[in-house]
Amino acid sequence: MPTLYTMPGTCSLAPNIAVAWLDAPVTVRNMAYGDHRKDAYLAINPKGKVPALRFEDGDVLTEAAAILAWLGAAHGSEGYARDTALGRKEAEALSYMTSEVHADFAPHFAAQTFADDEAAQDAVKKKAYGKIDAHYRRLDETLAANGDWYLGKRSFADAYLYVLTRWCDQTPMAIGDYPALAAHRARMEGNGGVRAALARQDMEPLHG
Repeated sequence: MPTLYTMPGTCSLAPNIAVAWLDAPVTVRNMAYGDHRKDAYLAINPKGKVPALRFEDGDVLTEAAAILAWLGAAHGSEGYARDTALGRKEAEALSYMTSEVHADFAPHFAAQTFADDEAAQDAVKKKAYGKIDAHYRRLDETLAANGDWYLGKRSFADAYLYVLTRWCDQTPMAIGDYPALAAHRARMEGNGGVRAALARQDMEPLHG
């Protein structure tokens, strides 16, 4: 059985949710923060990041979008990375969320890699928050136009979007400024699969 490696607070929550939604035969192994830098995990994923999906034959798949694509192809149906109109839109949405929105959080999570002194780091963060706000507004508009789910029907894009909306609370921005995103986050936290994934990852819902 494949093993999905996760860590609290990270984007590995998205494939963890996908495993729950699909009831996929995948073991979820949640690591304590810092274990991703230890030799035992670096032997699995030299990048030192989560998620990673290790197969029984020793092969390892990394990157959340790639893992979600495999889960959909191996265990999913329409809307879960299948070759359908919805599946293609899902792939596009995940590419945007992972390669653009997530990437623009980098200065927030690790400002020291962009600047040395504190003042410069604050300036880098401020610039990043402007970009993230623009992303959130675009995501909010798309969601408002499509209804309860980002693509009009539940897909893995909703799992990754949920991660991004959780990170909002760590920034100077307020989720209430993006009403469709706020409603989506609350809706996701009422979902049994999402709650199961949160529990497996030693995380709590943000709404009761």
